[in-house]
Amino acid sequence: MKSLDDELDALIPAPFGFVGVRSDATGEVLQFLLHALPVKASPNPRAQAVADQVAAYLENPHMTWQPIQSSRGTPFQQRVWQAMRTIPVGETWSYSQLAAAVGSGPRAVANACGANPLPLFNPCHRIVASNGLGGFMQGIEGGLEIKRWLLAHEQRRK
Repeated sequence: MKSLDDELDALIPAPFGFVGVRSDATGEVLQFLLHALPVKASPNPRAQAVADQVAAYLENPHMTWQPIQSSRGTPFQQRVWQAMRTIPVGETWSYSQLAAAVGSGPRAVANACGANPLPLFNPCHRIVASNGLGGFMQGIEGGLEIKRWLLAHEQRRK
């Protein structure tokens, strides 16, 4: 994955900051950002298609995602991300529930959530701890506020 110092292929304004899209030979990556980063003058068309879907989600979380291909992740991570996509908009699962769905343990599922290259498409914000919100964005500053906003956004639009 490119570093945060590289230019983005697309940048979508969001109520919590921005969602950046990067595209390369292995697929797209979404990044939640609290501030804007430079955008390439000629974005990859695949990245723009993903950016359009992100903008549609921010407008209406019940929009239907078109598949986003990515060869990132281990087979286990891919299985966890696939299971996340079955969680209905506006609902949450605990790490334990997701672990049971994929035949694993909560800690392994949490690690897969942290490695998720396509948040929103693989809705890791819908995974919560059994006793609270849980983590998000691997503890990066502002991450839990973004998770709260995403969950509230989906609840408001139920």
